[in-house]
Amino acid sequence: MLKCIYCVRKLPHLSSDDFKNYWLNQHGPLVKSHAKTLGMKRYVQSHTINEPMLNAAAQQPRGITEMYDGITEVWWESVEALAAPLQTPEGQEANRILSEDEARFVDCANSAIFFSIEHTIFEF
Repeated sequence: MLKCIYCVRKLPHLSSDDFKNYWLNQHGPLVKSHAKTLGMKRYVQSHTINEPMLNAAAQQPRGITEMYDGITEVWWESVEALAAPLQTPEGQEANRILSEDEARFVDCANSAIFFSIEHTIFEF
C-alpha cells in the first residue's frame, strides 16, 4: 500500500477548535465524497491533543519546538492506483476541489506532505 502523510498546521487566524471542527466535519466528508474518484482506500485524521506534560516529554529531549496541528493519512493500493485517477478530468477536478478546500483551514506553506510505504517493525 502507498500512503500519503500530510502534516498540517492551521491557518493562524483560526482557533484550534475551529480548525479541528472544520477539518473533521466539513473537509472529512468532502474527502469521502471524492474518495472513489481518486482511488483512495482509507483516510484518517489524527488531531493533535494539547497535553503540555506529554508534549513536553516527547519534544524537549529531541529539541523539537513546534508541533503540527494534526496529520492526515491516505492510502492507495499502489502508485498506479494513485496516478491513474489524476490523469482523468474527474480525478483532476476532485484533486482541485480538495486542494482549494484545504486552503480554507490549512497553512499549506508551513505544512508538509509526502508519500511513504509502511514497514511494520512490531505489532502486538
